[in-house]
Amino acid sequence: MISEMQVHVIARQMFEKHGAEAIHKAAQNAIACEKKGEEEEAREWRHLEEAMKMMRGPHQP
Repeated sequence: MISEMQVHVIARQMFEKHGAEAIHKAAQNAIACEKKGEEEEAREWRHLEEAMKMMRGPHQP
Protein backbone atom coordinates (compact mmCIF):
# COMPACT_ATOMS: atom_id res chain seq x y z
CA MET A 1 0.00 0.00 0.00
CA ILE A 2 1.27 3.45 -0.87
CA SER A 3 1.43 6.24 1.68
CA GLU A 4 -0.91 9.21 1.71
CA MET A 5 1.93 11.49 0.69
CA GLN A 6 2.81 9.25 -2.25
CA VAL A 7 -0.84 9.20 -3.32
CA HIS A 8 -0.90 12.99 -3.52
CA VAL A 9 2.44 13.22 -5.31
CA ILE A 10 1.40 10.64 -7.91
CA ALA A 11 -2.07 12.16 -8.27
CA ARG A 12 -0.62 15.64 -8.80
CA GLN A 13 1.82 14.36 -11.41
CA MET A 14 -0.90 12.48 -13.28
CA PHE A 15 -3.31 15.42 -13.12
CA GLU A 16 -0.70 17.93 -14.30
CA LYS A 17 0.34 15.70 -17.19
CA HIS A 18 -3.07 14.46 -18.34
CA GLY A 19 -5.66 16.84 -16.87
CA ALA A 20 -9.17 15.53 -16.27
CA GLU A 21 -8.41 12.50 -18.45
CA ALA A 22 -6.18 11.24 -15.63
CA ILE A 23 -9.24 10.90 -13.39
CA HIS A 24 -10.99 8.81 -16.01
CA LYS A 25 -7.89 6.65 -16.52
CA ALA A 26 -7.56 6.01 -12.77
CA ALA A 27 -11.22 4.93 -12.64
CA GLN A 28 -10.71 2.60 -15.61
CA ASN A 29 -7.64 1.08 -13.96
CA ALA A 30 -9.59 0.54 -10.73
CA ILE A 31 -12.37 -1.25 -12.62
CA ALA A 32 -9.87 -3.43 -14.46
CA CYS A 33 -8.19 -4.40 -11.17
CA GLU A 34 -11.54 -5.16 -9.54
CA LYS A 35 -12.46 -7.45 -12.43
CA LYS A 36 -9.19 -9.33 -11.96
CA GLY A 37 -9.73 -9.61 -8.21
CA GLU A 38 -6.83 -7.28 -7.38
CA GLU A 39 -8.64 -5.48 -4.58
CA GLU A 40 -5.63 -3.75 -3.00
CA GLU A 41 -4.48 -2.26 -6.31
CA ALA A 42 -8.07 -1.26 -7.12
CA ARG A 43 -8.27 0.62 -3.79
CA GLU A 44 -5.05 2.47 -4.62
CA TRP A 45 -6.44 3.53 -8.02
CA ARG A 46 -9.66 4.71 -6.34
CA HIS A 47 -7.59 6.66 -3.82
CA LEU A 48 -5.67 8.33 -6.67
CA GLU A 49 -8.94 9.07 -8.44
CA GLU A 50 -10.38 10.78 -5.35
CA ALA A 51 -7.19 12.79 -4.78
CA MET A 52 -7.31 14.09 -8.35
CA LYS A 53 -10.99 14.99 -7.99
CA MET A 54 -10.07 17.08 -4.95
CA MET A 55 -7.32 18.84 -6.93
CA ARG A 56 -9.78 19.58 -9.72
CA GLY A 57 -12.06 21.41 -7.36
CA PRO A 58 -15.80 21.21 -6.66
CA HIS A 59 -17.06 23.31 -9.58
CA GLN A 60 -15.23 21.67 -12.46
CA PRO A 61 -16.74 18.81 -14.46
